Amino acid sequence: MKIGKETIPRTAISTSNEQTIVVRGRDLAGELIGKISFTDYFYLLVTGQMPTPAVTAVLDATLVAIAEHGLVPSVQASRMTLAAAPDALQGAVAAGILGCGSVILGAAETCGRLLEEVRERAQPDGDFARAASAVVAEYREARRAIPGYGHPLHKSRDPRVGALFSVAERNGADMTFVRIAEAIEAVLPGIYGKSLMLNVSAAIPAVLLGVGFPAGALKGVPILARTAGLIGHLTEEMSRSIGFALSYQATRELVFDGDAPEGFVPGA
Repeated sequence: MKIGKETIPRTAISTSNEQTIVVRGRDLAGELIGKISFTDYFYLLVTGQMPTPAVTAVLDATLVAIAEHGLVPSVQASRMTLAAAPDALQGAVAAGILGCGSVILGAAETCGRLLEEVRERAQPDGDFARAASAVVAEYREARRAIPGYGHPLHKSRDPRVGALFSVAERNGADMTFVRIAEAIEAVLPGIYGKSLMLNVSAAIPAVLLGVGFPAGALKGVPILARTAGLIGHLTEEMSRSIGFALSYQATRELVFDGDAPEGFVPGA
C-alpha cells in the first residue's frame, strides 16, 4: 500500500457536533437508525453510497452464506482463547479473525483478483473460455493455487454457490463474473487432470463484483460475516465450554517424532 504524503489527517466517513452525528453525509439519528438495515449501512460505510436493491440482496446473501461453517480452525482458536481467558471476549473474537489469510476467508479476495485477470485477458472479444484457459495454465506453470475452487467436503459444487448465483440473477445483477467463474471451472479438468468445482469463495466475488462492490473490500465481507459467527460460538462457549476439550483432543492425537534423551518415555 502506498504511503500518502498527507500531513493533516482527513476522513470523509464521519464527524459530529453537540447536536448531530454525521456518517457519510447523513444524520445518524435522523436518517439511518431504524431506517436502514445493517447490510445497507455496511455498504454505505465502505462506499459512501446507498445500495441499490440488487446490491442489498447480493451482499446480504453473501454475509449469510459465510457467517457459519462449523468448527473450522478460526472458530477453534477463538473458543480455546475464551476458555483460557473468559474475561476477554474481544480477544477471543480477534484470535479467530487474525487467522483470516489466503486459505481461510481470504480466498474470496484472491479469487476476485483471478476473475478480474480473466476478464481483462478476454478483451477485446470477450472470449472467457480462451482467457480462462490461458490464465489457469499460467497459474499451473507457476505452481499457484486456484483460489475458490475445490472443497474437502463438497466434491460437487458447494451448495452455497447455486444459492448465491440464483440471488444475483433474480435481482438483476450483472452476471459477467459468474460466467467467468464458470469458464474457469470448465477448463480446470483439462489443465489439472481433475475436476475442481466452484466453492463459496469463488461465488462471493463473482456475485459481489457483479453489483459493483469494491474489489479492495472483498476480504471485509467474510471477515464481517465470520465475526457474527464467532460471537455465536463464543456465546455458546460461555455456557457449554468445549475450548479445553478441543485442546485436549489435539494433545491426545499428537505424535512426537523429534529427538529425545536416551531412555526417555513420553508421558501419557
